[in-house]
Amino acid sequence: MIIPHSEMVVTTISTLIQLSVAPVFLLAGVAGLLNVFTSRLTRSIDKLEKIDAQINKHEQQDGACDQESEFLQKRRNFLIKRMKNINFAIFFATATGLMVALVIISVFFSSLFDFNSELPISLSFIFAMVFLIISLILFLREIYFTNLSINLKKVSTHT
Repeated sequence: MIIPHSEMVVTTISTLIQLSVAPVFLLAGVAGLLNVFTSRLTRSIDKLEKIDAQINKHEQQDGACDQESEFLQKRRNFLIKRMKNINFAIFFATATGLMVALVIISVFFSSLFDFNSELPISLSFIFAMVFLIISLILFLREIYFTNLSINLKKVSTHT
């Protein structure tokens, strides 16, 4: 039995869509991670603005650097360190999404333009996984920083 050309095209496109479903789910997961990362960054920015307001208030009242101002400055520097870390996590999660999107595009282009896409797809996926691992390690570091910050607050309130 000979399959008409139009049915072969539909079958090929259907197969390509099936191949793209898994990377699309990965893309959705990365989008969820980016949402978590950006919300943590936003909270850090809000905290930084509060600390800056407190530092400015102390400077206007005293003009001198007392213990509380010094502690606020340390917390401010620590928050900036956390913000830089989460920014890197956002960068690598975004790069993950980009690599996954390249995988999906490569799948379709290889079929449309009839070229061997094993290497570009493999490399894009490998880079996606490396970037995802880096972003998750940075996220773990952010969680560590958060716990450390909470412990520092407890110590400072007891002294």
